[in-house]
Amino acid sequence: MTELVLLVDAYLVDALPEIWFGAVMFALAMYITLDGFDFGIGMLYATRDDEHEKETFLTAFGPVWDANEVWVVAFGTMLLAAFPRVYSRVLADHYLLAIGFVLALLFRGLGPEMREQRDDERWKRYWDYSFVGGSFLAPLLFGTLAGRWIFDAPTLSLPALLTGVGLVTVSVTTGAAFLTAKTRPRLASNLRTYGIIATLAYLIGVVSLLTTVVVTDAGGTAETVLSLPVGAIVVLSVIAGGGGSALALRGKYRAWLVSALGLPVLLSLLVAFLLYPTIYPPTGLTVREAIVSPLALNLVTILGFPALLLVLWYFKFLYGVFSGPIEGEGYKN
Repeated sequence: MTELVLLVDAYLVDALPEIWFGAVMFALAMYITLDGFDFGIGMLYATRDDEHEKETFLTAFGPVWDANEVWVVAFGTMLLAAFPRVYSRVLADHYLLAIGFVLALLFRGLGPEMREQRDDERWKRYWDYSFVGGSFLAPLLFGTLAGRWIFDAPTLSLPALLTGVGLVTVSVTTGAAFLTAKTRPRLASNLRTYGIIATLAYLIGVVSLLTTVVVTDAGGTAETVLSLPVGAIVVLSVIAGGGGSALALRGKYRAWLVSALGLPVLLSLLVAFLLYPTIYPPTGLTVREAIVSPLALNLVTILGFPALLLVLWYFKFLYGVFSGPIEGEGYKN
């Protein structure tokens, strides 16, 4: 028994680089899933003229908005702690996109807060522009940065831009699905149209992106794109997108939300397959080459994973409290 325990311990220690790579990708999946629907709500906000509907949108994600942004901090912190060379290269090589992303988050955050400070139509309109613009630019820039990272491509190249557009469209999909599950039927029926169109655009975009990658062999990932796991992810995305749209048309909005949230999760899984084992394609740096020293790795593992479990418990509690629909200016529990 003791020998078995020692064998398992030795295996886990040897697998820590892959475990931490998985943890980083998990944080990425949580961010683009949870803050993704926030971005989607912000973009759909531009379709509203009625002040009551605007307030409904803001109420829908108000209690969870700040918490969702924790995951971009977790993603950056985990990347720095486990793969510091990758962290430094990502920021150094893509600093304009990173700064633009942070500024977009800033203006996205200021919009709803500042519009409440004055009861002036022009003032509110300007801050609404800030909210909508930041909600659009944040996923576009973050996705473009990810495309440059994964495919070792220029900012204005098709792989990078299609990755950015893909994150925008999947955010609209999840934002629409979240709102339909939280709002009254008349508004939900209107919003599902935007969500279904965004789903179709996302699926077409993913296929276009992968086709472009195969044709150009961007970042040397063509062989990976043609592999069975990536094909399975694409098929599952089509099933989730098509099935979710069918659920939306039947008015099963909570089931649609579950299906829609599967799309960014599958997108993150696709990113993981494309990056592993070469975690930074521009330099050919692999996961095992980029990992920190054994002492530092053991330390961050001991301190990091309990903290991650605590954060997950908090999110379970938070979303449990605000699981009901919106009623008036708040949640019905």
